[in-house]
Amino acid sequence: MIGPVFGELFRVAGVTGWLFATDLDSGREVGHDPDEWLPIASMFKVALLVELCRQADAGRLDLSGRVTVRGAERVSGPTGLSAMLDDVTMSLRDLAYLMIAVSDNTAADALLARVGMDAVNAMLEGFGFEATRVLMGAGETNASMAEDTGHGWPYLDPEDLARMRALDPRRTNRSTPRELARLLGLIWRDEAASPECCAWMRAVLNLQVWPHRLASGFPYDDVAVSGKTGTLPTMRGEAGVVEYPDGGRYAVAVVTRSFSPALNQPRADAVIGTAARMAVDHLRR
Repeated sequence: MIGPVFGELFRVAGVTGWLFATDLDSGREVGHDPDEWLPIASMFKVALLVELCRQADAGRLDLSGRVTVRGAERVSGPTGLSAMLDDVTMSLRDLAYLMIAVSDNTAADALLARVGMDAVNAMLEGFGFEATRVLMGAGETNASMAEDTGHGWPYLDPEDLARMRALDPRRTNRSTPRELARLLGLIWRDEAASPECCAWMRAVLNLQVWPHRLASGFPYDDVAVSGKTGTLPTMRGEAGVVEYPDGGRYAVAVVTRSFSPALNQPRADAVIGTAARMAVDHLRR
C-alpha cells in the first residue's frame, strides 16, 4: 500500500496533501485522496486554455486576433502583463502563452472575458467533469481575498484564512487531483480539441517557467515536464505531464495545504516534486 507513504511524506513537509497520477497509455493509476474537492488557484487556466482552443477550432474566434489590454484593466500579479504599466496589444495566442508560461493573471482575465466563463463550464460538463468548475477570474479571486479579510497581502492570520472564499472549494475555482490529471490526459491524447490545437497546448504547457514544484522531482535532461502551477495562501499545487525518453507518459496532479501560513515554504514546494516522482516511479515498476 503506497497511500500511507504519501501521507507521511506530506506530513513531514508540513502540509496536508492530495495526489493522483496515471499512465496515459496503460491506464494504471495511483492516488492519495484523489477525489477531494480542492481550490485550484491558477490551475483553472488549463480549462480556459482548452475552451479557447475549442472555440478557435469551431471558428468562433481567431487565435491571431489582437486584443488591447489597457493599463487600467490590469489585474494584480507579479508576472507578464500584470507587472507592466502601459497599454499592450497582442494576439489571443500570445495572451494564452503568458497565461500558462508565467501564470499572467491579466492575460487570463482578458481571455476569460473573450471566451466566457459559462462556455468554460459547459465544456467541462460536456466532458463529464463533476467537480471541476471555474467560478472566478483571477482578478475576482484577488479581490475576494481582500474583501473577506479587510486587507491585502500577506494573509497570515488563521481567522482571515478561514473567511476566504478563495480557499473554499464550494465557492471558488475547484477540481480534484483525478480530474486535473484527466483534463491533461485529454490534451495529450488529442481529445480536448483538434490535434493541431492539442499539440500547441502541449507546447505551451511545456514552456512553463517554474522549476520548483513538479519539475524538481525529475531533474533529468531527457525527461520533459509540462504543467501549470497554482498558488493561494497556504495552498500550493501543480498539475502536469511527465514524459520519459522510452515513451512513457504520466499525468500527475499534486495539491498541498500548509500547516503554517508563512509565504515562503520551500519544503511545501519541493514535496510536490518528490511526491510526483514517487508516484511515477510506482507506475513505471
